Amino acid sequence: MKKIIPILSILMLFTFLPSKEETIVIPKDSIRFRVIANSDEIRDQEIKLSVKKGIQEELYESVKNAKNIEEARKITQGKLGDYGRRIEQILEKEQASPEFQIHYGQNYFPKKEYHGVSYEEGFYESMVVTLGDGLGKNWWCVLFPPLCSLEAEEKEQGEEVEYKFFIKDLIDKYF
Repeated sequence: MKKIIPILSILMLFTFLPSKEETIVIPKDSIRFRVIANSDEIRDQEIKLSVKKGIQEELYESVKNAKNIEEARKITQGKLGDYGRRIEQILEKEQASPEFQIHYGQNYFPKKEYHGVSYEEGFYESMVVTLGDGLGKNWWCVLFPPLCSLEAEEKEQGEEVEYKFFIKDLIDKYF
């Protein structure tokens, strides 16, 4: 009987802990930023990352002091032309095709699994940059509040950004 109680306790604990795949709901008062590559070819993916890096820094500087989503929305929409010119500069530097589109509004995002976290598919307020035919893998983050920029800064400083549930990690480690 003494052995059954700890076993039942452990089973109950596993029942109430979240599974390895968690679903994260991004707040409604947020704006996403997405860059879709022309294709999955290595060169197109490199270009996508160059555009992402160049625009992400500019976006962060634009919205970092925004007090709310309305202010971030106005700033972002008001600077679409500036972002377009910046993308043209990046593509020229990369000697890549100058074809791209920027769309701000409700854009579709497919379901994404990343580090055991599931991000739900759906239409989200966002700024989407589509390079060329837009048939390649994409990159996205939350522009406002500026979560992707904070992660990028931490990664540049050599820190790995990873969010964990402490008790669950202990159980995974020992059982």
